[in-house]
Amino acid sequence: MDDHARVRVSSRRYVRLRAEAWGFGLGSLCFAVGALPWYAEWAGAVATGVTFFTGSVLFTVAGAIQLLLSGRSLPRGGATRADRLDWWAAAVQSVGTVLFNVSTFAALAAALRQPDAVGIGWRSNAWGSLAFLVSGALALGAARRRHELWHVRARTPEAAWLGMAGSVAFGVSAIGAYVVPETGSFVSLLWANLGTFVGALCFLAAAVLVRPGATAEVAPAG
Repeated sequence: MDDHARVRVSSRRYVRLRAEAWGFGLGSLCFAVGALPWYAEWAGAVATGVTFFTGSVLFTVAGAIQLLLSGRSLPRGGATRADRLDWWAAAVQSVGTVLFNVSTFAALAAALRQPDAVGIGWRSNAWGSLAFLVSGALALGAARRRHELWHVRARTPEAAWLGMAGSVAFGVSAIGAYVVPETGSFVSLLWANLGTFVGALCFLAAAVLVRPGATAEVAPAG
């Protein structure tokens, strides 16, 4: 491949990685804002539902870019262990984002039907949170062997740990959002909202730390 072709390929990857970072960043902002009680009171159940659903869609789009368009193809026989961990982390995370799509859409539909109902609104999905936890563990494994990845900055330790912290926070949120059958109330609405808010901030910070420009291999001058 000549120098000009190499620059074109790296430029396409740069744009895709930037789109991935923007998707996760903006999606995280939606989840963080939606989890604020004062925002829910001001915007109403329907607008808050739209905020969460928009965030979940942005997560799904960013996850799809990460999985399919950023050089992370399905691992073949010669793939390194790090590349396998990296691919599975992205795949499991994508499943989690789809589960959040389903739960946020269901909450939005419920708000549209009865916006004034007690307890209406999205709460962190248990299965989606579990998928994020598994993905976070796989991403940490990939980051530990980053020298084997398709690019050394495909998984940075800082972003991987922030992603794991965000996944744990989403898990705490899911526990807080569990409805106790005997009482019909949440375990802790504070946990549910705070876990979502803190988790979203962690994912936002991880997205900000992504440095896709490092993958743009500029051809040497001359």
